Amino acid sequence: MATEPRKILVTCALPYANGSIHLGHMLEHIQADIWVRYQRMRGQTVHFICADDAHGTPIMLKAKQLGIDPEQLIAEVQKEHQADFNRFNIGFDNYHTTHSTENREFAELIYGRLKNNGFIESRTISQLYDPEQNMFLPDRFVKGTCPSCKAEDQYGDNCDVCAATYSPTELIDPRSAVSGATPIMKDSEHFFFDLPQFSGMLKAWTRSGALQEEMANKLEEWFESGLQQWDITRDAPYFGFEIPDAPGKYFYVWLDAPIGYMGSFKNYCDKRGDINFDEYWHKDSTTELYHFIGKDIVYFHSLFWPAMLDGSDFRKPTNIFVHGYVTVDGAKMSKSKGTFIKADTYLKHLDPECLRYYYAAKLTSRIDDLDLNLTDFVARVNSDVVNKLVNLASRNAGFIKKRFNGQLSAQCAEPALYAEFADAGERIGQYYEQREFGRAIREIMALADKANRYIDEKAPWVVAKQEGQDEELQAICSVGINLFRCLMTYLKPVMPELAQRSEAFLNTSLTWDALAAPLVDHTLSSFKSLFSRMDADKVAAMVEDSKEDLAVEQSLSAAPVSGPLVDDPISETISFDDFAKIDLRVALITKAEAVPKADKLLRLELDLGGETRQVFAGIKSAYSPEDLEGKLTVMVANLAPRKMRFGLSEGMVLAAGPGGKDLWILEPQAGAQPGMRIK
Repeated sequence: MATEPRKILVTCALPYANGSIHLGHMLEHIQADIWVRYQRMRGQTVHFICADDAHGTPIMLKAKQLGIDPEQLIAEVQKEHQADFNRFNIGFDNYHTTHSTENREFAELIYGRLKNNGFIESRTISQLYDPEQNMFLPDRFVKGTCPSCKAEDQYGDNCDVCAATYSPTELIDPRSAVSGATPIMKDSEHFFFDLPQFSGMLKAWTRSGALQEEMANKLEEWFESGLQQWDITRDAPYFGFEIPDAPGKYFYVWLDAPIGYMGSFKNYCDKRGDINFDEYWHKDSTTELYHFIGKDIVYFHSLFWPAMLDGSDFRKPTNIFVHGYVTVDGAKMSKSKGTFIKADTYLKHLDPECLRYYYAAKLTSRIDDLDLNLTDFVARVNSDVVNKLVNLASRNAGFIKKRFNGQLSAQCAEPALYAEFADAGERIGQYYEQREFGRAIREIMALADKANRYIDEKAPWVVAKQEGQDEELQAICSVGINLFRCLMTYLKPVMPELAQRSEAFLNTSLTWDALAAPLVDHTLSSFKSLFSRMDADKVAAMVEDSKEDLAVEQSLSAAPVSGPLVDDPISETISFDDFAKIDLRVALITKAEAVPKADKLLRLELDLGGETRQVFAGIKSAYSPEDLEGKLTVMVANLAPRKMRFGLSEGMVLAAGPGGKDLWILEPQAGAQPGMRIK
């Protein structure tokens, strides 16, 4: 009896509508698209949707800076985003926006149900307020002097110099980052989502298999530190949805952003007319719902989002698939180095399927960061796709076309070999299902090696010169073409355009089920070039163009061109004796963990070669704990211990960069040992 197709709804995280898509974004969208294409090849019913995240203070302020309405800004950005995804063959069924009628209706519905069910509380809070712009200031929109170390120009929630955390009201000489005005304190009533009421449900759900084990373990830290009520209110002026019956109050962007999944799907259902929205979102739904997201937004998707859904009588996700970041040549993407590469800049130089293949070859189901090594990128694509795969087709197609008018043999000369390739489909399919794309690619390329060895051993170019060996020649090349057909079928989710060109050449559709039998007595179309070799010079040109992108951004900005010395001038000269007082030591990071209730701090345990120190470092925005453990770094070993509200900090690790994600701890070269003095 035939199995009913699975009904699956797949989403990607919503790109923020105030900037371009870059190759970091593309990792997630390529990963999800490959998984969706595989499911469809296996006969499943899949709906694949996304949208732009179009609300919030940054969008409001950027539109104001550009002298346009926020609606115009988000419309222009959405058009750009959709064009980039289309050119990378990301096959969304619907790409919508959170600034939509559907999203407003669902936001109000969910909020209303949460309120009626007793999950919304209100209380008055005091916040810093910009008297010139007449707006409340989020923490990151307040700057001033650190109350701890007295460093100037620090954000309102933590100091990038000494890593202290504090309230914006504790800043010395605070100023608005919007207008430069001195903020005042002002009271405002805010609404809070009572997340702690969902602790039991969330503990069970996060251990139900809905998250990767690494993420479930990570969430345990948040449960142990205690869940907090979540402020879902922002005061006017704010670009977003006004809260019903609360004039001048708006939903915080992170409330309506994930609801955008529902809004986009409802928009799609209404356009199609044959899909039942409730079948996918009702609390008793038996369909499957999967979110592909980055590890930086796990907190919202694995705690707030399922709690909001549960509290408003909607279904929770079947699974949340979390991935890591993209690095380039072993380092964080950098605008100054040209490795912060926009999708559009990439597409001016390179085939999108090269990146799809390379990402697939390195993707796993884990949350590891993926390194785009530009040298390996060129070598791997040329070696695998050109030399192994496309070459297999071209070296056999010529003989079939010229000697046999494009006709394959009437029967397969190597049934056992073909069966081995066809039977591999279930194993490769399981790798795709489990998002172990790298293992699938390794399996496919191992088969490609075997197929090429078969052709090398049979040497059709030698057989072609022998009298009376036409039947043997046709048989060999027909086997080669059928093996290529298997391989290309398995790669179809990864390289849909190459698959389409291959289907035109093979004169047949590439489907998983069709591999049960080889093509026999079948006519091929004329062979045309299927894929072009990658050129390292084009990669270099792409990097240079990315540097130019930065220069253009800077020239269009109202701020002057900046750089490390412009933004942070060299300090006054000190004597050698002053410097000699600082004891810098190599330290091994033996343990790293987040600090409960501290958004920016990580607690590090440092081995100094027999002595262990505890240091609190404000580097959480740039590093996850698992990225640090086992690394060597440099610390100030003779800094007086400083008591913080989280514990005693016994030193300071050294890092460079302006802060936020652009922060790099110093790492000694191989050979340095914990405890060694830096001289």
